Amino acid sequence: MPISLVVTDVDGTLVTGDKQLTPRAIAAVAALRARGIAFTVASSRPPIGLRPLVAPLGLDRPMGAFNGSTVVRPDLSLVDETLIPEEAARHAAARFSAEGIDLWVFAEGAWLLTNPDGPYTDLERRTLQAEPRVVDDLTPHLARAAKLVGVSRDHAGLAALEPRLAEEIGDGAAVHRSQVYYLDVTPPHIDKGHFVARIAGELGVPLAEVAVLGDMANDTAMFARAGLSIAMGNASDAVKGAATYVTGTNEADGFADAIERYVLG
Repeated sequence: MPISLVVTDVDGTLVTGDKQLTPRAIAAVAALRARGIAFTVASSRPPIGLRPLVAPLGLDRPMGAFNGSTVVRPDLSLVDETLIPEEAARHAAARFSAEGIDLWVFAEGAWLLTNPDGPYTDLERRTLQAEPRVVDDLTPHLARAAKLVGVSRDHAGLAALEPRLAEEIGDGAAVHRSQVYYLDVTPPHIDKGHFVARIAGELGVPLAEVAVLGDMANDTAMFARAGLSIAMGNASDAVKGAATYVTGTNEADGFADAIERYVLG
């Protein structure tokens, strides 16, 4: 089946560990465009974190931020967004506090936190190419939150919390790690798979003609919808097992290799 649309995750997939696009990745996207294959991204990043990708990749389709619950155009103007129900946001924030986990709140276009020197804040600054807004209290912002992130250097502890918090919140929100050090809480019933189906429908592309790439559990929702799914070599065994193919790691141009081999042929 020919591929007419490619949707990719960003961190751990499209970019390297230091958040860079490689020349081969840029060339692979240009080759898709030359072949007439549509391309866009679905990421747990906020909209502002997608801006650095737009010019180098020539992005011209709507992009999915916050795992697809917020959709923006390439100029970052809003198409639509869904927020976390306030009760679920407050529960997650309280759980993070009880567990000693730093909390970030993404609301109304801002990255909000109380500790500007907390774990991974420097990494997030480089990723988003933006500064956080430091506030004394995050509570007033929970009613308008598009994403919460629990941040911790205790990767095993964060992994253990993931299923517990998901069970506690139930249908109130989606709970998934987007990196081993980030536990994301996003709006319920909307995931990257929904975004893939939405973009494919808007473009009139059958899902069988969609290829997707990713490395984390939150990417498997895309795998379940697309005709062709490709897991990165740095993905877990569970994520690899959900994909059609496995490519190299994000540090070894696995994205470009997958496009060249499985999409462009």
